[in-house]
Amino acid sequence: MTRRMQLANRTAVVTGAASGIGRAIAMSLARRRCHLALADIDEAGMAHTAAMIASHGIRVSCHRLDVGDAEEVAALPDAVHRVHNGVDLLVNNAGVAMWGAFDQVSDTDFEWLFNINFYGLVRMTRAFLPLLKASDDARLVNISSVFGLVAPSGQAAYVASKFAVRGFSEALRHELEPTSIGVTVVFPGGVATAISERARRPAAVPREAIEQGLARSRRLLKLPPEVAGETIVKGVEQRKARILVGRDAHMLDLLVRLAPVSYWNIMRRAMGR
Repeated sequence: MTRRMQLANRTAVVTGAASGIGRAIAMSLARRRCHLALADIDEAGMAHTAAMIASHGIRVSCHRLDVGDAEEVAALPDAVHRVHNGVDLLVNNAGVAMWGAFDQVSDTDFEWLFNINFYGLVRMTRAFLPLLKASDDARLVNISSVFGLVAPSGQAAYVASKFAVRGFSEALRHELEPTSIGVTVVFPGGVATAISERARRPAAVPREAIEQGLARSRRLLKLPPEVAGETIVKGVEQRKARILVGRDAHMLDLLVRLAPVSYWNIMRRAMGR
């Protein structure tokens, strides 16, 4: 049996910690007495997260961070190290979404999303690898999506970024096998966060299409973030290489294994109902 990762008195960096899944992960880690370096562009939301976990008696620091800014990312490890003296867990959770099919999305918008969802994660990984390597038991946790398992139409940019996260994580896991760093990639399903409402809306996307998409999201994004956060942290404790979050994630994972080419036809009929 695999030895569980002990999180008490370890230190975790969590990006996107101001709300949603990031906040929920931070709360689950705090309950296990894991010290936390919270990072987010939303300083008010991040401060609220810190206040929610203050009663656990752990060391918590807040760092204003735009993962799309290479200079800010490069400066973060030193800032974290000054407070925590080390890092054992990096959770790359920060991400954005965008409405629109490929021909409705400009190069600028496509690159904006990729710069955050993929290159931001790559930068964070590169920046914190030296601190993770210095730990005797470290883990890198990268948040992909069920859209890193399946590729529905109308989400080409987001899907591309989340498949990239998946591929990068799997390759890195193999490269880091000789080290003390394990790699986990997470595939959340329909978690009840504000990601759809906050998604960028390119001018070429009709308002009607966005409203239809929002209505569909409200139907499908049902899993409480707290459940998602606890599922992820339990998977980290169990040293899982791959974590599926929610029944829908498990169903889609099975579907794409059974019908790797025709799964979209099945999904489209199901959504039509």
